[in-house]
Amino acid sequence: MAVRTTWNVVHTCGHSVDHDLSNRPADKRAGFARWLGGRDCTDCWKASREADTESKEQWLATKRAEEQQAAAEWAAKFDMPTLEGPERALEWGERSRHQLMSAAHTALVVEGTWDEADWAELEEKARIISRAGWWIDQRDTEGSDLLELLDAATETDKGTENPFR
Repeated sequence: MAVRTTWNVVHTCGHSVDHDLSNRPADKRAGFARWLGGRDCTDCWKASREADTESKEQWLATKRAEEQQAAAEWAAKFDMPTLEGPERALEWGERSRHQLMSAAHTALVVEGTWDEADWAELEEKARIISRAGWWIDQRDTEGSDLLELLDAATETDKGTENPFR
């Protein structure tokens, strides 16, 4: 007897929907159907995402502005160089750098065994990385991994030393 491919799922919104799960392996269908049952149906999910998008966008814009201001203040305080890259990536890169450096300081100095001399050495390595995209690419990593990531950075991630370029 073959494992069924169509599952009737009662979603948390109360709607009952038949889902074709034939594109999933047979041993994954029941679990996925159970997972679907813990969510709104597609129509309700889409409706809730579209509802009140203006306030969500406003909240996100406010949050990003606050993060950007904190990142700019931090960069100025700790003499971090201006990042390079496409205009649309610069602010995101600055926020990513600030968040990763803050997480690294917490993990290595505050909660770890590093002293300020160790941290100053890491800061110098971080100042060399000026490509915004590099910081964006590292945004989901653990702060404790930052030293290894900085050591692995390539020449294309590092800025030019020519101030007259």
